[in-house]
Amino acid sequence: MSLDYKEIGRRIAARREQLGLEQSEVEERADLSYKYLSNIERGISIPSTEVIMRLASALETTPNEFLIGTNSSDNAEWEDIADMLRYFDKKKTFSY
Repeated sequence: MSLDYKEIGRRIAARREQLGLEQSEVEERADLSYKYLSNIERGISIPSTEVIMRLASALETTPNEFLIGTNSSDNAEWEDIADMLRYFDKKKTFSY
């Protein structure tokens, strides 16, 4: 199964517009650089899993809405994961 990044971008844009938010507002909420969201919404940039999670949190939805077009808001576990990823430092390693 391959992901259609243009469709993912359209879903992100639709959710942003549904909430009445500007791209810059979402970039700030999701801690994204200037114009990165524009590139994602147009299918130019491919967002990482971390970015998808941060966008879902910023847009008050689940990653499923962007990835597969459905929102399973009954399970809030993804919010905990998104919060952990938001503060994840790529330079640090974890031992199990």
